[in-house]
Amino acid sequence: MSLFPLSRRGLLKAGGAIVVSFAVPWHPAAAQAAAATPAHTLDPKQVDGFLAFHGDGSVSVFSGKVDLGTGLRIAMRQMAAEELGIGVERITLIEGDTALTPDQGPTSGSTGVARGGIQIRQAAATARQALIGLGRDRLQRPAAELDLVDGAVRPVAGGAGVTVASLIGDRWLDLAIDPQAPLRDPDGYKVVGQSLPRPDLPEKVMGHHVYVHDFKLPGMVHGRVIRPPAIGAHLDSVDDASIAGLDGVQIVRIKDFLGVVAADEWTAVSAAARLKAVWSGGQQLPQQGDLYDAVRHGAVERDATIVSRGDRAVLRGAAAVHRATYQWPIQSHASLGPSCAVADIKPDQATVWTASQATHRFHLAFAKFLDLPSDRVRLIYLDGSGCYGMNGHEDAAADAALMSRAVGRPVRVQWMRADEHGWDPKGPPQLLDVAAALDDDGRITAWRCDAWLPIATAGLPNIPLLAPQAAGIAQVPGISAGLLDQNADPAYAVPNLEVTIHWLKDTPLRPSNIRAPGKIANSFAVEAFTDELAAAAGIDPLEFRRRGLSDPRGLAVLDRVAASFGWDPRPTPAPARNGPAEGRGIAYVHYKQAENYVAMAMAVTVDPQSGEIRVTRVACAHDCGLVINPDALKNQIEGSIVQTLSRSLHEEVTFDRAHVTSLDWASYPILTFPELPEITVDLIERRREPPFGGGEAAAAPVAAALANAVFDAVGVRLRTVPFTPDRVKAALKERGA
Repeated sequence: MSLFPLSRRGLLKAGGAIVVSFAVPWHPAAAQAAAATPAHTLDPKQVDGFLAFHGDGSVSVFSGKVDLGTGLRIAMRQMAAEELGIGVERITLIEGDTALTPDQGPTSGSTGVARGGIQIRQAAATARQALIGLGRDRLQRPAAELDLVDGAVRPVAGGAGVTVASLIGDRWLDLAIDPQAPLRDPDGYKVVGQSLPRPDLPEKVMGHHVYVHDFKLPGMVHGRVIRPPAIGAHLDSVDDASIAGLDGVQIVRIKDFLGVVAADEWTAVSAAARLKAVWSGGQQLPQQGDLYDAVRHGAVERDATIVSRGDRAVLRGAAAVHRATYQWPIQSHASLGPSCAVADIKPDQATVWTASQATHRFHLAFAKFLDLPSDRVRLIYLDGSGCYGMNGHEDAAADAALMSRAVGRPVRVQWMRADEHGWDPKGPPQLLDVAAALDDDGRITAWRCDAWLPIATAGLPNIPLLAPQAAGIAQVPGISAGLLDQNADPAYAVPNLEVTIHWLKDTPLRPSNIRAPGKIANSFAVEAFTDELAAAAGIDPLEFRRRGLSDPRGLAVLDRVAASFGWDPRPTPAPARNGPAEGRGIAYVHYKQAENYVAMAMAVTVDPQSGEIRVTRVACAHDCGLVINPDALKNQIEGSIVQTLSRSLHEEVTFDRAHVTSLDWASYPILTFPELPEITVDLIERRREPPFGGGEAAAAPVAAALANAVFDAVGVRLRTVPFTPDRVKAALKERGA
């Protein structure tokens, strides 16, 4: 007997129960949606894995990628609509449900459009080709004379057609995706490239949108987890009597995992605060001030030279070698709202509602620690409070799952602010040593970079979830820190180049992939050092970069940002000694050396007396190939810039020897609205190039452009993030300003 008796297609025919179930906190249709699974295929190689054609002419698109606020809900519709020849209003998108959508991998690395959308587009192109074939047989016209337009196969020259609904409505195509199925000519695009509005915004603006925090189930109770006073501490005892005055509270203890469950949320919060427990042991974190020494001298799992060309002896034999060290701190995801999840775990099946950006990946992890077959476990995506990589969403879901299994009822877990700041997995610290030599013409002849990074990165051992780790459940797939080594090499012509990664066995605090993981710190080092070389050569920073590039797309973004910013080539001016000083900086990145091209110019004002940096203006030229929705893309670019300004100016996790101490917005400040600069985004659209994601690349050059602008203003190099007023004043004092 099937765990979920209703088929995917049957569910959609029953009246769109999936959509209804996500539109209200509780509705009887939610039970129907919770029981649904595809009766046919979730195979990402099959058209039916992505598309369903209905008798009313509408189409459902099934996406394993999810919309984390990036605009995928409209972009996916646009890509499918363009190939199918229908309007986006006739498309329903179902996303991130492991029982209904194919596994397209996590929504990370800005791959939503670049991979997920491309798969859906190719499925739609294959379907269009097949539907035209069916229409050819019905209309007795050559396929070359037909097209799919407005929900029907019609003669290109005009005349009566046959509807898709009558050809295939509510039936499976049973067709493999053809990777060679021709796509529509970009010159004729009618939907792709348009700034169509996001369908989720009206409900969000009006306060009606259901986030995972709002989701309810009958009989649901509320849970809170009690974390240890020191990371890695063991639970020795629990005093049940300490919460005897609170009615109906259940204590859940599984080895070192400790939680409370109550009928209402406030009682759960109160019980968690009052429950007395005795803990012992725990790991020793380094002293905060010794962080980078601990990184540099940490145990190395292995060294890996990721780029090597030319002769390393050239650098060793250079008459003058320029050197610098760059340091990037531990940072939180710092989502504005706390992580939350709802889990309903039964002896023979499990359903979890989560804001995870990787429901399919964690589907297997949850099956593992719940000791259930994978086909008896279902994860359903619901919007969370913000996700810039894997923050606390997966941990909150694991908390809820363990407690639900223990009490036999659906459990909702919402973290508190101290949980979010204290226990979300962190962007790890990075340390980079860079050295280079110039010839007499100011060209780079040799470059070496050594970077110290944690080995818990993509394709390598992953970091476990908190709940199963505390419960003593081993070997559960966990969180990846991302591809931290990318963009550690310069994009410019360097005949003798070596980049070596010292992969560390461990890193303080549990790491995770935070927006553009690794690439921001690496680009900060590479592009700030490039500016140092330009100054040493006495060459304008923009011209220095142009001389090192041959890629026309790279040169194009540099030229476009220079034009939009109004860059005036000049030698670096002597910094002002008294009063606020203005400066400008520039940075460039070819993201991952394979995707987006981004150039950024920034204007700042620096007050030498207070050390305050004020960013006044940012110009960004951005080339990510085919643009699906210009407004949505600009929103992502602007968001990347703003968030990375926050990370560069303010954000740094603080800790003592036992745990994180930056547990609130006062101790972990972020950028405020009055600090927002004017931002100009110049999109370079290339319709015949593949699309790349826009959620990360614009973050990469921000810190470098900012540091370079500060140097232009006051003549000091800031090489440790964040650029706090104290660090600015210390640099000025060291320089003797």
